[in-house]
Amino acid sequence: HQTGGAFLGDMGITSRHFAQEACTPAQKDCLAAPSGKSGGEQGQPGVEIDDKTLADVIFYQATLAPPARRNINDAQVLRGQALFSQAQCATCHRPSYVTKEGPFPQLTSKALNGQRIAPYTDLLLHDMGERLADGRPDFGANGRQWKTPPLWGTGLIKDVNGHTRLLHDGRARGVLEAVLWHGGEAEEAKDQVLKMKKADRDALVKFVESL
Repeated sequence: HQTGGAFLGDMGITSRHFAQEACTPAQKDCLAAPSGKSGGEQGQPGVEIDDKTLADVIFYQATLAPPARRNINDAQVLRGQALFSQAQCATCHRPSYVTKEGPFPQLTSKALNGQRIAPYTDLLLHDMGERLADGRPDFGANGRQWKTPPLWGTGLIKDVNGHTRLLHDGRARGVLEAVLWHGGEAEEAKDQVLKMKKADRDALVKFVESL
């Protein structure tokens, strides 16, 4: 459902799970735009991506390997890791999990089950305060809530995307700015980062960029 929601919300592509176009009544051009829907089967509405294609995309996403960490034995990185926990960042950016049998039969293998992964997220919604609020409810989230994003791969964003913009709208120009935008449930953790010496803040950023 998450992948189907992304197809609709990000690209306007309908699926069996999200069969209605994501146009509001005020978006006349969106409503008038041609649709690539094919005819539905067995009374189902026509959609733009079939179940097999959607399943193939989900399978591809589920089998992507996370990026390997860098500089894991660097003294500054190790210092930053300790500070990450001390500042309570790990309360929401939970470091690791052990995988269980997944919902897709083709993925239920010993090679993928029982593996420790380190995404640094609790996968939960949190009130992040008024400054990050967009006022737009989305599925189970109200206009002040955001799902904790995973931090693995953060240090490779510039190599992959050519920039270091973070947060949902790219307003933060790096890790420290992203921390400074935290509020709500994360206010206390942000305050602890603000009280750190510059050398400690640099170490914290270095650690996050090693993920």
